[in-house]
Amino acid sequence: MKAFVHEQLPGRVVFGAGTFARLAEEVDRLGVTRVLLISDAAAKATSDEAAEALRERVAARISEVRQHVPAEEAARVGATAREAGVDGLVTIGGGSATGLAKAVALELPVVIIAVPTTYAGSEVTPIYGITRQSSKQTGRDVRVLPRTVIYDPALTVALPADVTASSGLNALAHCVEALYDGDPSPIVQLMAEEAIRALARGIPASVRHPDDLDARGDALYGAFLAGAVLAVSRMALHHTISHVLGGTYGLTHGPINAALLPHVARFNAPAAPDAMRRVAGALGTGDAPGGIYDLAASVGAPTSLAAIGMDESKLAEAARLSAQSVKWNPRPVGEDDVLAVLRDAYAGIRPVAPPPAGDLRYGAR
Repeated sequence: MKAFVHEQLPGRVVFGAGTFARLAEEVDRLGVTRVLLISDAAAKATSDEAAEALRERVAARISEVRQHVPAEEAARVGATAREAGVDGLVTIGGGSATGLAKAVALELPVVIIAVPTTYAGSEVTPIYGITRQSSKQTGRDVRVLPRTVIYDPALTVALPADVTASSGLNALAHCVEALYDGDPSPIVQLMAEEAIRALARGIPASVRHPDDLDARGDALYGAFLAGAVLAVSRMALHHTISHVLGGTYGLTHGPINAALLPHVARFNAPAAPDAMRRVAGALGTGDAPGGIYDLAASVGAPTSLAAIGMDESKLAEAARLSAQSVKWNPRPVGEDDVLAVLRDAYAGIRPVAPPPAGDLRYGAR
């Protein structure tokens, strides 16, 4: 067995159909007495149930959140939390609800209990992102890591097919980037491959049969593992571009991932052959970038940036901003490389088999 380093983050996961009913118990377990309840609009009904279960412990509620956590919204909600004297945040919804709570936890001594209703995975990471002046800045801080996460597949049954699909591809991106993070630990490799297999089963089945709790459970299990591996891995070119496209141009995070991931995977494939082999094996295909594209197409996720509203005239600017922001990538990347990736993603072409390992020219076919 080769030597390795693996970072294990603290946290409690409560998983299974019907576990949402244990919310009050989990809040009590953490000793939280005054809750700020944060939910997105899609989770309003579930948030109402939470408010009823928590009763007098709910000190304040936020029922609308904006994607990419604008700094002014984070400040406003932080002020609400401070004025209400809360010691805990309960989030119900997707990554934006969790992200807003994380921004508050950066400033106040509060714990987070997360109840995800999408497959974002951010509920098990110490990663936060805040958008200031059309620029999304990310960081890591253990203070923002939720202490308890309740995964109830029943809460995802009403998730629309398009959100199911794109959110699932977002989770898949976490696994791909974790697998080519330098020299990932064998634990990360096992978790990432298991997550990909679960997502490849669960997302298509959930799109076809939205009320299938076993399928929803597979998808949510995959998303949990995907978030867990991202939590201990570095974010590379894919996430860097995604944050630029979201924070600067206002595109929705899940669809960005679906359209972009196959092309970034193809770009990085020559420098990460073992990672691509593992991704392909977990997907049951011989070509990881093409397999990712085929999965996205099969579930109706966007396969082009054009389809999600990206302005073609902004591609060069996006390439420049992304190239300036990359902190780590398994393959050296420049502005021209990013632009080539963005052009392919904008056109929505299926990526061809990558060039042999060692040939690091993006244009090599």
